[in-house]
Amino acid sequence: MRGLDRWAGIAAIVLGTAAIAAGASAEEIVVSNYGVAANGMPFAVAMAKGFFKAEGADVTGIISSAGGGTTLRNMLAGNAPYAEVTPNAVIAAVQQGAGMKIVSDNVLTVAEFVWCVKPDSPIQTVKDLKGKKIGYTNPRSTSQGLATLVLQAGGLKTEDAELVKTGGFGEGIAALDIALVDVAPIPEPLWSKFQAKYRPIAKATEMIPPISNVVGVAASEGAKGDFVRAVIRGRRRAVAFMEEKPDEAGDIIAKAYELEPAVARSAVHNLIASRTGGIPYWGTGQIYLDGLKRAIEVQKMVGAISGEVDAASLVDTQYLPDDIKALK
Repeated sequence: MRGLDRWAGIAAIVLGTAAIAAGASAEEIVVSNYGVAANGMPFAVAMAKGFFKAEGADVTGIISSAGGGTTLRNMLAGNAPYAEVTPNAVIAAVQQGAGMKIVSDNVLTVAEFVWCVKPDSPIQTVKDLKGKKIGYTNPRSTSQGLATLVLQAGGLKTEDAELVKTGGFGEGIAALDIALVDVAPIPEPLWSKFQAKYRPIAKATEMIPPISNVVGVAASEGAKGDFVRAVIRGRRRAVAFMEEKPDEAGDIIAKAYELEPAVARSAVHNLIASRTGGIPYWGTGQIYLDGLKRAIEVQKMVGAISGEVDAASLVDTQYLPDDIKALK
């Protein structure tokens, strides 16, 4: 998201050109933090099981990126017809004139997040965080906003604790180890890897309502619509497969993400089983408008976006299968 203003002003022009350009459909898609974060795991399964091709999308590769703004830049640079990205990156781009729409709601909660302390820490609950240091990745990040929500859920205010920028989740774990912070967020699959080493004091599934986490986006002009529809259907099949065969899915993800099979299996089991207010972590693509509205409020809270944002105006449901076109 940082540096988004440097390119977003020309995004509409680039996307318009992509919509008009002739030629074969693009074969690559762009997924934020693919190979690292849990959000993109269904894409690994869809690729390995041939679900994209079965649905009519010849996806030959997945371009990863470190964040929302980078994901959208990669989408534009490579003329990719579909990308998975955080809602705030889409909003910032649209506010600068980019021609794109949210076409699928892919991850519906922040269930991958757990806030942890060292085993011998005196901190037992969120109420004990007053005067303590809480790690988060970077200013205006989702982890910064979630840290505030966790404090509020424990009856505290943001100013009751010190939020400390660590630069990344791995770096946050290192900061916890050397006592630069008292608490660090550890998302899946890192949580499954390190859960024996740390003690959780807060889980997103128990403290934070459903918030739209990542969404699928496409050019608002409707370029390569059949490809986008097929990608959404293929990903949906992957989510269903993960629910039915979590161990096999975990083994597929272990290879794509370079994880120990036990770690990948644990992450899949944890997230498939998670429900936040009855809502699953990985969605089918159907748009949950309330979750998107909450994502907007969180990003406003940390200063990532400003001004009035009409969540419904960001959405285009034409690419979704008929049975999930209705807004939830």
